[in-house]
Amino acid sequence: LPISRRFIIMATKVTKDMIIDDIINIDQNLVTILMQSGMHCVGCPASRGESLEEACFVHGLDPNDVESKLNEYLQLKNE
Repeated sequence: LPISRRFIIMATKVTKDMIIDDIINIDQNLVTILMQSGMHCVGCPASRGESLEEACFVHGLDPNDVESKLNEYLQLKNE
């Protein structure tokens, strides 16, 4: 894997500026959290190229709330 990809996969924290596809590559289980938050088009190729903040805006979601849910899962997983 390229260095940037390896960093993303090893990342343990999601930020609003991260691309949805990169977030999903951290852990496939994050898809469930995104869908439960209201992002039902996570599988759409166009949506996977958006940042978390852009995707939240399109779906009328609070990006801080979604970011927190994703990071809470990752933190619990890594404890």
